[in-house]
Amino acid sequence: MTTAFIFPGQGSQAVGMGRAFSETSGAAKRVFEEANDALGFDLRRVMFEGPDAELALTANTQPAVLTASVAAAAACAERGLRPAIAAGHSLGEYSALVVAGALPLADAVRVVRRRGELMQEAVPVGTGAMAAIMGVAADVVEQVCADAAQGEVVEIANVNSELQIVIAGHRTAVERAVALVKERGGRKSVLLPVSAPFHCALMAPAAAGLAAALAGVKVSDPAIPVVRNVDGSVTRRAADVVPLLLRQVASPVRWTDCVQRLAAEGASAFIEVGPGRVLSGLVKRIVEDARTAAVEDPAGLDKALAVLAPP
Repeated sequence: MTTAFIFPGQGSQAVGMGRAFSETSGAAKRVFEEANDALGFDLRRVMFEGPDAELALTANTQPAVLTASVAAAAACAERGLRPAIAAGHSLGEYSALVVAGALPLADAVRVVRRRGELMQEAVPVGTGAMAAIMGVAADVVEQVCADAAQGEVVEIANVNSELQIVIAGHRTAVERAVALVKERGGRKSVLLPVSAPFHCALMAPAAAGLAAALAGVKVSDPAIPVVRNVDGSVTRRAADVVPLLLRQVASPVRWTDCVQRLAAEGASAFIEVGPGRVLSGLVKRIVEDARTAAVEDPAGLDKALAVLAPP
């Protein structure tokens, strides 16, 4: 059985995430210590104790989710569970690249902290928005965005499954798109509680700062293939890592394509590694008969090992 690790993005965070692994796994504990040292402040305290408002700050959320995910993967490795291929949703792509050995952990947590700051700075708070559109195909959503733009930005930001699509852009344009979707038969549309409109053209200013943050990072060839968000293709060489991460920040997350590519590369078991269970649910909608498990704590790891055990 070929195992894929999939790593969550921003929005999966919760106070307390990773604490159980820190207390039970020496490898996970070392990940938290390395992240703290790299950032020069007590990220672990924010993760384990909160408050929610502090963890929810984008510049804290991004390194926190990455650290929790990499720590969970380290605990998996201690038990002999390792991926043959990996992918991550948005921020989760950095976790996948760290676990694949393409990015050093210390550099990655510093870069994603800066990424969070840059993404927040790119659009003044309150002027951007994101919304989840349910029950409408991507081509319909694209037309809705074109009709709703009226000189502003509103674009597809995530294709999470065939009928779950997220849009992002100027708040007024997103609100117009939500109203149009309802007129055109959409089942449900929900404005998301996010601090900025991620993965759309409004994030382009963040790419320049991110290039500077990544410039000094030593990138290696990944030890396992990493399926990337921008195009659903596979990164196998160090040379592809930074250019694709720079494109990713203002481009849609093509998650459906990523999962389909993992399956095409032979993955039959999909282990969500890190906080939350959202990606496991999406995989089940995309790949028929996929085996899934979510590893956010030691009990989840035990279940994942049972899922992967031969019958």
